[in-house]
Amino acid sequence: MLGPLCLFFRDILIGYSAQVRQLAYTLLELISEALGLKPSYLKEMECAEKMLILGHYYPSCPEPELTMGMTTHADNYILTILLQDHIGGLEVLYENQWVEVVPLQGALIVNIGNLLQGKLKMMGNPHMLVLSNDKFISVNHRVLSKKEGPRISVATFFRAQDMMGNASRFYGPIPELISGENPPVYRNIDIKEYMDYFISKGLNGSSALTPFRI
Repeated sequence: MLGPLCLFFRDILIGYSAQVRQLAYTLLELISEALGLKPSYLKEMECAEKMLILGHYYPSCPEPELTMGMTTHADNYILTILLQDHIGGLEVLYENQWVEVVPLQGALIVNIGNLLQGKLKMMGNPHMLVLSNDKFISVNHRVLSKKEGPRISVATFFRAQDMMGNASRFYGPIPELISGENPPVYRNIDIKEYMDYFISKGLNGSSALTPFRI
């Protein structure tokens, strides 16, 4: 049986998840327009159909220079919406330099994931995904350990309905984004091959899309 405290946080999480999903839909509309597509394009592809919410707890570290809170990686989803507290520690890699993401009260952080740089609508099926052909680039980031703490963050990951499906399916660039001046950057990708590679390489800072580039 859930105690009063669990019920309290359950109601908060249910309310938050509804609001953050609406934000994801709005972001997908803006991204669709930025790609030169109709606003509803990515939402109709169910690119935010599946949502995963993870809470992260980083305890204070007396010797932060000797450890790492989270190693360098890019998120393996379409979008990540992050709520972080005032402690900080999140850094993004920009032009080969690590830049601190300074916490702003009331602000959310939006990460582009590999599957927005990558898959957005699968070929030949209205419920499948393809690649944005590098129109959007996933961001490498890390979390540093700090003496202050604990650090708490809540990450909400969005992906399409069948991203983790077992069926072997092939993904390719969105046809509307391909032209003689903008040839495909990636070959057609087997989703199982992609996921197997992502899991096997781990969070080592390298892109999971590299083996699939033309």
